[in-house]
Amino acid sequence: MENVRFGIIGVGNIGTVHTRYLLAGKVPEARLTAVCDNNPAKHEAIRQLVGEQIPVYSDAESMLKSGLIDAVIVATPHYAHPELSMLAMRHGIHTLCEKPAGVYTAQVREMNEFARHSNVVFGMMFNQRPNPLYQKVKDLIDSGELGEIRRSNWIITNWYRSQSYYNSGGWRATWKGEGGGVLLNQDPHQLDLWQWLVGMPVRVRAFCQFGKHRQIEVENEVTAYAEYANGATGVFITTTAEAPGTNRLEIAGDRGKVVVEEGKLRFWRLRESETEFNARWQNGFGEPECWEVTIPVAAECSEHYVITANFAAAVLHGTPLIAPGTDGINGLTLSNAMHLSTWLDDWVDLPIDEARYLSLLQERIATSVEKTSENRTLDASGSW
Repeated sequence: MENVRFGIIGVGNIGTVHTRYLLAGKVPEARLTAVCDNNPAKHEAIRQLVGEQIPVYSDAESMLKSGLIDAVIVATPHYAHPELSMLAMRHGIHTLCEKPAGVYTAQVREMNEFARHSNVVFGMMFNQRPNPLYQKVKDLIDSGELGEIRRSNWIITNWYRSQSYYNSGGWRATWKGEGGGVLLNQDPHQLDLWQWLVGMPVRVRAFCQFGKHRQIEVENEVTAYAEYANGATGVFITTTAEAPGTNRLEIAGDRGKVVVEEGKLRFWRLRESETEFNARWQNGFGEPECWEVTIPVAAECSEHYVITANFAAAVLHGTPLIAPGTDGINGLTLSNAMHLSTWLDDWVDLPIDEARYLSLLQERIATSVEKTSENRTLDASGSW
């Protein structure tokens, strides 16, 4: 195999992004050979996008069985991600799943078990992981430069979405169609990065606001507090109804602090660890000597095609995946825990009670209001 023949299931906002970069040849070891969307009303517009030579399917299994593709990008609404990913793997098709991995952890756990016993490459479209800023933060943590993590704060409020965005699809921002709001749609990237960098907490207390400033069912403003096994704490704040927004990640360890904001990384390093300083210092007032260190970081890059290129290299050459598919359950666990904590108005221990979560989610699905909005494909170029 000289290159990987890709199909795409779901040619909506993000599916169109994947279609365009594959057609433009941005992934040299990949080419687009088929697409699928189960809404025939969109096929004429899809045909204009992909041209006459690429087949357009209405049924995913027909495309998977066509012999035209080696791999697939699953870019449908969230509930279908595990089902379609497992269907693709069942047909021996390498599978790259858009975020989130699913809506609730029980269905994603089933998908992960299925993937472990398949002979295909399974990846997640976590396109923020290859961003040099976060790669460098991970290096500082994994190498011990920051010391033991004590606190992390992420304020991610630059996900502004107007009412017209939510009105662009009948499935959007409903419990029945999407299964969640900002935590399921916008924040899977940050929730994945948060756990990728500092690990998973042992318990979470969250406060979700549902339909705040927007006519939607699901959460669009969240403040969450997390506690970790080593005593560290974390705060995660997000909303889609704030302008201008902020994207600031701050991680403090006993050897220093790192801040990522506005595409820049700042690192303050203590000359000695806070633990050592505290043990020897006898003069009351005072603190460890601190240096702000300049760290070279490559230009920020969070393009989706970087993950697809890595995925193609994994298929062709066995290159390790930047974002293995089985990692998708971790960030989803955090979002499920934040929902559950709000619904129960209490702390939630991890791993969560998956049956309890699903039961409460199904209660909300049962009362979810069917929207009559006509689905529109929006221009998502430049989005995360």
